[in-house]
Amino acid sequence: MILKKMDSPEIPHNEIDLKIPRERVGVLIGRDGETRKKIEEMGEIFLAIDSNEGDVHIIQRGDPLKATISGEVVRAIGRGFNPEKAMALFDENYQLIVMTLRDYARKGSRRIGEIKGRIIGREGKTRKVMEDLTGTSISVYGDTVSVIGDYISIKYSIEAIRMIIEGRKQRTVYNFLEGNVKKMKMEKLEEAFR
Repeated sequence: MILKKMDSPEIPHNEIDLKIPRERVGVLIGRDGETRKKIEEMGEIFLAIDSNEGDVHIIQRGDPLKATISGEVVRAIGRGFNPEKAMALFDENYQLIVMTLRDYARKGSRRIGEIKGRIIGREGKTRKVMEDLTGTSISVYGDTVSVIGDYISIKYSIEAIRMIIEGRKQRTVYNFLEGNVKKMKMEKLEEAFR
């Protein structure tokens, strides 16, 4: 993500340049441009999208923080999330974490496919169990695994994903998450009263 500051005597404006996979551009735009319009409204930005290259240019029109968050929403859509899940990032308590699987396997090795298969599980079961127990959303796309959630839940979700990557059995990962559900809820409760 590249952040540039525009010269303006009135309000400082920022521009953000991103690149997403070309096959995700249609999802970013949405039917009749609805997704794009919603992101522009919620983020107080203007989106310039090059559908041939996958280049996305974000121009801030209002709040700079919302413009930055809009960049994360675009990035999440580019990493395979549906727009509704990606727009959860407009909630100030949510964040996006992207893990590259290339850190765990050599380029061109079949290990990345194996890791992706283990994270997703048979008929998507492993991913669904992790999402249900942590309250996060998980996307496996390309050579990445991405997670959207509040910062407490995301910590447990990332740890569970790392356990799977390291070769732990799914049952062990489920037990880890089930054993930490109460702890996660307590951490969220404590955080709410700070």
